[in-house]
Parts: sequence; C-alpha cells; structure tokens
Amino acid sequence: MATAEGIRQGIYQSGFVRRIAHWLDAPPRPLVVCEIASDHVAAARWARSTWALEGFSIEPLSPGAIVATAVETNVLNVTEVRDAVAKVFAQINVKGQEVALLVPDPIVRVFVLHFDVFPRTASEAVPLLRWRLKKSVPFEAEETLISYMRQAPREEGVDVVTGLARLRIVREYEQLLESAGMAPGVVMSSTLAAIPLLDDTRPCLLARVSGTALTTAIVREGILCGYRCTDLPARLSDLSPQALLDEIYPVAAYYQDSWSEGIASVRLAGLGERAADFRELLERELRCPVGSLLNSAATEGRVGPTLQPLADRDLDSLIGWTLGSA
Repeated sequence: MATAEGIRQGIYQSGFVRRIAHWLDAPPRPLVVCEIASDHVAAARWARSTWALEGFSIEPLSPGAIVATAVETNVLNVTEVRDAVAKVFAQINVKGQEVALLVPDPIVRVFVLHFDVFPRTASEAVPLLRWRLKKSVPFEAEETLISYMRQAPREEGVDVVTGLARLRIVREYEQLLESAGMAPGVVMSSTLAAIPLLDDTRPCLLARVSGTALTTAIVREGILCGYRCTDLPARLSDLSPQALLDEIYPVAAYYQDSWSEGIASVRLAGLGERAADFRELLERELRCPVGSLLNSAATEGRVGPTLQPLADRDLDSLIGWTLGSA
C-alpha cells in the first residue's frame, strides 16, 4: 500500500479475482515478489514476457522474530529477519530490482465502506476516508498510509474498499528489502494477494490462518463483500473447530444479512495437516462445501504444473500474486 518514498495514494486498477490490483502509483508490475510472514520469508522471480516461474526460495524464521501488529514494532529480531531476506534474494539471483512486498495481514486494516456520493479526486477522497475511519484505527491520521478502490455496490451509491496501515510499521518491512539492495514497490497484505486463487462466480469465503492471525474474506463476482482479520484464541496446534467457526461465523452472517444469500463455498488456507479436523463442522454449520484453497484452485485449473512447486510449500500468496499480475 505504500513505497519507500513515503505516503502514496491511489486506487486499485481492476477486480480482486480476475486481476488482483496494485496501487495506482506503482506501475509496472514487479517481476519479483517477497512475502514476509511471522514464520518465514519467501521470494519468487517471474519471467518478463510469459510470467513463468523462474525461481523461488523460502527461509524459516524462529518464533517471535516477527510479531505482526498494526501498532507496535513488528520486527523483533532484526538480524535474523534481515539475513533471511538477503538469503532468499541471493538464492533466486536478484538484486537492485523493484519488488512486490507482501506483509502480514494484521498490519493492514481493510474496510468496505458505503457512500451515497464519493469524490472523484484523491485530494477530496482521502480526507473523507480519513475522517470516516479516524475512530476505527489505533493510530493518528498523520501516521496513516491509505489507499482505496471503488467497486460495484450492492445498492445505490458507491462502495469503497479502503486499506490503512501505520507508516512506521510499513517502513520496518520496506527497510528489510532495502537492506538487501531491493526497492519495495507495491505493498499489500498476503491474503489480498491470495484472493485470485478463489473461484468467485458464486459467493466464496476464504479463511486463511497465518501465525496466530485469521483473515476471513468473502468475494463474489470480483467484489470484496466482507473482510475481517482477528487474533485466534489459541495457536493452530491447540485450536478447536468450534473456536475457528466462532471467528468465521460473524463474517458469513454479515454477508447473509447484507446480500440476502448464503455462502456457496469455503476455502481454507494455512491449516496444514489439521485442515481435515475443521471441515466437517464448517460444512455442517455453514451448509456449503469446504475445501483447501490450493487444492481447489488446482482442480479448477488456476494452479498448473509450473506453479506446483509453490503450492507444495503452501505459498498461496505468491501464487495469487502472479495470477493477478499475468
């Protein structure tokens, strides 16, 4: 949502699913992408003309090296994370290039807002969004990076998807790339990058776990209908199916009330070998098929053999990035 040069303001250029959008002031699409998560750093390089995968690398992080939060310092073990960033870029043999940076979901607050009338120019829109959301984020307006996109509303007026983050937190991640000689260009949350893996011809709910954070998003025909990022009540190894359902259900209920229809499918990501533990309860309570995000995307033809090495390492956001960029 920002670059190293400071606050950038803009709009998305296309739908979430057909082509995951980038901020207006960050063209062209970087051919290198890096995800910094709470437990790993991963990077991939794509071919310029074909968007074929040319190489990727992943380095684990020790627990507590990064603690994702919208407010406080995130990178607690700077030396370890900086070394991991340097290693992944060295292993894919890139330096001095622009990079798409995917950051943990908790640092980017995402809102879907409805307006009767919305300004056409950023100079008018951004102050309005700051005013509308000033009580919804735990940091001051002058510290806030903000970007937004229009999307088709469910009723008369204008729906605006808005992303906000604290400048100081975004800079922590950008500086990690800069220390490796790279130039952060596009910045977005990992789950937004993964959304092109969904089949959104009917309403689809994504529940994605990363570390102790759960992000729930609902998309329908290229429209982001709901989004929520919460802290899980327990680590994944100790998480009960009911506890996961309790976190997901408010977004599903909101969608049903607002759009007068139910969820058609659920896709799970980040649950690893425990995915099967959650499926039966979710299918029964949400009354729709529940499947793995990557397995379903492969079955539906969005993850071919060339992307399978990334799928084998559960790097869904890197795959989603290229699907939205190609």
